[in-house]
Amino acid sequence: MAENDAEIAFKKDTVSKLLSGFFTEDKTRLSGDAALLMAEMLKVFVQEAAVRSQKQAESEDCEQVDIEHFEKILPQLLLDF
Repeated sequence: MAENDAEIAFKKDTVSKLLSGFFTEDKTRLSGDAALLMAEMLKVFVQEAAVRSQKQAESEDCEQVDIEHFEKILPQLLLDF
């Protein structure tokens, strides 16, 4: 995993549209703060998944993280969140 200082984030509009797609009633609204909070949660979730996948790959003496490494850490990751 390359070390860089670039800030990676989900766009507020993207998260808002994604969440709105799951609303069952037309009256349901999503505030800007809720979208920002959910975007931050997604960022933390993705970062944690990447770190755990990297550790899994290292434990198997692999130089590259594959989808299989992610699949192995996913059940525990979901339980932790």
